[in-house]
Amino acid sequence: MKKSIIVILIACCSLVIRAQKGGSSTYDFLNLTSSAKVGALGGNNISLKDSTDLNMAYHNPALLHASMDNSLVFNFVPYVGDTQYGYVGFGKEFKNVGTFSIGIMNMNYGEFDRADDVGNILGTFSAAEYSFNIAYSRQFSPNFSMGMAIKPIYSKMDTYQSFGIATDFGIAYFKAESGFSFGATIKNLGSQITSYDDTYEELPTDFQIGISKKLKHAPFRFSITAQNLLVWDTDIENEDDNYVIDDISFGDNLLRHMVFGVEFLPTKNFHVDFGYNHKRRKELGYSEKMSTAGFSWGFGFKAYKFHVAYGSARYHLGGTSNHFSISTNLSSF
Repeated sequence: MKKSIIVILIACCSLVIRAQKGGSSTYDFLNLTSSAKVGALGGNNISLKDSTDLNMAYHNPALLHASMDNSLVFNFVPYVGDTQYGYVGFGKEFKNVGTFSIGIMNMNYGEFDRADDVGNILGTFSAAEYSFNIAYSRQFSPNFSMGMAIKPIYSKMDTYQSFGIATDFGIAYFKAESGFSFGATIKNLGSQITSYDDTYEELPTDFQIGISKKLKHAPFRFSITAQNLLVWDTDIENEDDNYVIDDISFGDNLLRHMVFGVEFLPTKNFHVDFGYNHKRRKELGYSEKMSTAGFSWGFGFKAYKFHVAYGSARYHLGGTSNHFSISTNLSSF
């Protein structure tokens, strides 16, 4: 098993070398999380293998497993201003084949005023983006699984449209006796099929690694997710004159690649979650008054046959996103 993991990681690294190294990208909504639990854990988690939350498959397709058979999940996030997005997903297990899930991510940017070059209002227009997710995972041993997801993408900005396709590949390792789990994933490999005009942009490709560990004699589980691993330097540069806005130390730069989460799990039917995203705090926080920018929290509980969860993530002094999730398993009915 250890040899298999090493081989897979080497393969992942070879794909990373071929992936984009930075710059602007399109379809950045693919990096958002609609899950209340993941939102509360800092905005990203790819290693919670023992979770029965189907939302985890959106972050790492290898986290799909048989316990998610007939799972149904609905998410909604009232985002910044009139922007809102959500995700609906369904999972199905096929014996001796593996676990599949289908879902759709919708990003709605609201309505905007249409004006001419001198400011005369000519009406309104809307903008929205969609990702249709088809994921598959197979368990190769009691501890190890692999998965992949195909994501056709449609984006419409007023009269401009774009089609694209992205693919995720992931692995997951879980050892129940020690409460340890590991995940690695390459996200959003692909390209635009048609662009908004004649300019083709790269997708927000990323390579991520994460670990989670549940304490044996205490109801706590800790997670660390390393993200944005394709580009080490997080300095913001001006391409015209190569001017660096932020002079970031090694330690600060390292922490900007990390998302930290902790769960309090007193019972199977209730949990409280906390997270910290250093990159979010440093890039969006107001230097004069940082407040709780970068921190997040949430909770979840089971009521009747439904699991309800809420997550709150503080982006900056004047902006907080609220995540709402409700899930159920149709087999329970």
